[in-house]
Amino acid sequence: MPALWTPADKLLLASMSATRLALLVSAGLPVETQDSAIDERAVEAAAAHEELDPPALAIRLAEEKALAVSRRHPDRVVVGADQVLACEGRVFHKPADRPAAQAQLTELSGRRHALHSAGVLAIGGQVVERLFDSAHLTMRPLTANAIDLYLDLAGPDVLKSVGVYQLEGFGVHLFEAVEGDHSTILGLPLLPLLAALRRLGCLAL
Repeated sequence: MPALWTPADKLLLASMSATRLALLVSAGLPVETQDSAIDERAVEAAAAHEELDPPALAIRLAEEKALAVSRRHPDRVVVGADQVLACEGRVFHKPADRPAAQAQLTELSGRRHALHSAGVLAIGGQVVERLFDSAHLTMRPLTANAIDLYLDLAGPDVLKSVGVYQLEGFGVHLFEAVEGDHSTILGLPLLPLLAALRRLGCLAL
């Protein structure tokens, strides 16, 4: 059977995200995962001091993840990825609990926000590619009752999402319009990543 992936070792994903892993596997890539173990809040604090905008913050987070794992495995092709949700200049984070999720959905209700997704490829502890894409989503106006019903239906897993929604599940009911690539919305700019892997000679197709 012909091989798509040309390196001897599998692609190393610097993340434990099941969604990002599924995207890569669905594209036929052999993947292993490893937690980057970076302090994301410390990276975000440094980025705020530098006054990085949300797209630059997404790239910085993805870069720190990729480099952390690449330094441990310098002979591997490593991909780090991250996503930042921004609405009218404000960056949102994963909610800590249900009240925080309710508050966040209330703020996003009836408004258009951006999901900035970044990917960084590293080899030998050095960045070799930086990748980026954005999507824009317009949330329906939501009543407090609608938000409560949604959270009941979606369950606690949505707290793992920066936007408190999984578009592939109940989250699709929250929106009026979605503009952008599906993989970007899920947190990985897959088409730019595949193009970068081709440039590096990692893909036969």
